[in-house]
Amino acid sequence: MTTESNDLITLLVKDHKEVKEMFEEFESLSDHSKASKKKIADQICQVLTVHAQVEEEILYPAVRSVIKGKGLVDEAIVEHASAKELIAHIRNMDPGDDLYDARLKVLSEQVEHHVEEEENKMFPQMRQADLDLVTLGKEIMSRKEQLESDAGK
Repeated sequence: MTTESNDLITLLVKDHKEVKEMFEEFESLSDHSKASKKKIADQICQVLTVHAQVEEEILYPAVRSVIKGKGLVDEAIVEHASAKELIAHIRNMDPGDDLYDARLKVLSEQVEHHVEEEENKMFPQMRQADLDLVTLGKEIMSRKEQLESDAGK
């Protein structure tokens, strides 16, 4: 069992906490804080887009063979697709638009469910499996940096 700070699971949990804090910050803003809402919503969308892409490219292919029940990975992929649809809507909206806050709230709830599934079901199985979590963590970090650079972050 690896407990290094740069292992795959530690990095993903850190991302999960970061986006949860951003959702909480968004929810704490008043309706009069449209510019702040837009800025945080854009950050949430960017972080989730990169996070989903590295999970789909690196995490899911690596764990598919070691996770009991193929359905867990398949469900995660479907959850990503649903989140991407919401993100696309949010990115094309302004904070004053109808359903803007509602879409962010639904995205937050979907992400919360997705995180619980990964952290409570998938990650424990990954810790038990014969996976090189440190190497996978390095791959994730490298790919994230590339995607963030490409996005102009």
